[in-house]
Amino acid sequence: MSPASSVTIPEDVYTDRAPKSGAKLLLDSLKAQGVDLIFGYPGGAIMPVYDVLPGSGLTHILCRHEQGCGMAAIGYARATGRTGTALATSGPGATNLVTAIADAYLDSVPVVFITGQVTSDLMGTDAFQEVDIFGITLPIVKHSYIARDPADIPGMIEEAYFIAAEGRPGPVLIDLPKDVANAVTTERHRWRPYPKVKPEMGQSDYIAKAEQLIREAKKPLFYIGGGIAQGDGVAEIRDLVERTEIPVVSTLKGLGSLPSDHPQFLGMLGMHGLKAANYAVQECDLLIVAGARFDDRATGKLDTFAPHAKVIHMDIDIAEINKLRKVDVYLDGSLKKNLAALKPGKPDVDEWRELCFGRRDEYKWDYAAAEKAMNSNGVYAPKLLHDLSRRAPESAIITCDVGQHQMWVAQHCYFDDPKDHITSGGLGTMGFGMPAGLGAKLGAPDRTVITVSGDGSIMMNIQELATLNRYGIPLKIVLLDNSALGMVRQWQEVFFDQNYSEVNLDDNPDFAKVAEAFRVEAFTVTRGDEVDAGIDRLLAADGPILMHVKIDTMENVWPLVPPGRSNADMMER
Repeated sequence: MSPASSVTIPEDVYTDRAPKSGAKLLLDSLKAQGVDLIFGYPGGAIMPVYDVLPGSGLTHILCRHEQGCGMAAIGYARATGRTGTALATSGPGATNLVTAIADAYLDSVPVVFITGQVTSDLMGTDAFQEVDIFGITLPIVKHSYIARDPADIPGMIEEAYFIAAEGRPGPVLIDLPKDVANAVTTERHRWRPYPKVKPEMGQSDYIAKAEQLIREAKKPLFYIGGGIAQGDGVAEIRDLVERTEIPVVSTLKGLGSLPSDHPQFLGMLGMHGLKAANYAVQECDLLIVAGARFDDRATGKLDTFAPHAKVIHMDIDIAEINKLRKVDVYLDGSLKKNLAALKPGKPDVDEWRELCFGRRDEYKWDYAAAEKAMNSNGVYAPKLLHDLSRRAPESAIITCDVGQHQMWVAQHCYFDDPKDHITSGGLGTMGFGMPAGLGAKLGAPDRTVITVSGDGSIMMNIQELATLNRYGIPLKIVLLDNSALGMVRQWQEVFFDQNYSEVNLDDNPDFAKVAEAFRVEAFTVTRGDEVDAGIDRLLAADGPILMHVKIDTMENVWPLVPPGRSNADMMER
């Protein structure tokens, strides 16, 4: 899945018999595995590793909170396709990583998390800064280890990076007791062989059945998700779509698998999906699912989702097949290979295409009318984001926090590649955007990286402004400030009789002054006629910069599918 997955520990890591501590073996093994960048925060139990870090040849980025370290490692992994690495101490250092570990697990991101631990003789005694991080994280990792012998570390590292990246990617945890990190050894234990990937049996028969269903369909539709990018299948899905001319809808994480302006693309589906996309799903007679998992935010009420459709489901994780929706044909294993193998020809779907694309044109966003409806010279966030994404360089990456601004980004920004859009999908983690953005920028230094955040989200990891300043990371931050927890406020307005409980943030600080206190350039935009100049200043900045944008507290995200309802039941402004 990533360059690191094909790297193996060089023979000299095993044959070098010079006395080395577990900590030194750890760093040597990381470097040999292809790791070049670590996001971390020191502390007592992990101190032996930090003692040998200078001169190791590894670049360490000191974030200001362990959660920031974990989110930065995720941003790095998603921007580069390589496995990220985060390092923390025991106790609170380890528990501060838990949210990032869960985020990586739910979004299938390859990250190796390394935590210090109290000495082996104190484990289980409730020692100072001891927690059972191995046990705490069991439900949210692909695999986990406790190091017991320093000689095991080279093989453990090699296997950890293989597991994180192979198949459906995900997080791996290594817990390193302090005495194992300090212990010196001349031994290097070889690790057990990697598990063999099971052969893809019977795929040719299933391919033929899938092709037949596509040829027979009158209203086929592609439903694509984040697995497209993770399975390196972007080129293959684009080729298949262009050969068949079948319309396409996407999940939040699938955005960019087809360019946003691709002629076959109808947009994102689901709770805040576009009308043309949701209507197409409800009326299709064949749903071709590639790298998506029928998540509730995409499907709405599951038994009303694509109610007339047969289903072809392609996913590398066979556990997803028939989990939520019974399928007619499944293709497990390599998404890339399965997409390339499908050659159904072009089905006769001209009438269906005309209906889908007619709706796309009919429901196209009218920014001018929406701005006029505001009846003020305030800032209309969807238009700002649309204009920003169109004026940013083609290779720009947008990282995003969670809330109304996240949905506006998905609806209104242009993405040419799935690596252009980095957001917290499965876990929906507030505070994700800025640390993920700095990780993405360090992983892709030649690309413009923009973080879009909200006034609620940014306060959860605002300390990472110090990281931007320390390393001069030229992250561009757009902070949409509506003085509220916007998405919660919207739901309270629509579904809880306008009972606005604990969502008022009108005592926010002056965010521009906060950023300037961290020695990060900042400015504030309050009127619509200031937006163009603000975008120019943001994009032209050489260093980190924050554009603080005041928007209407009562502005909502539309359309909206109420929970427990069909995707056809969309509420509008």
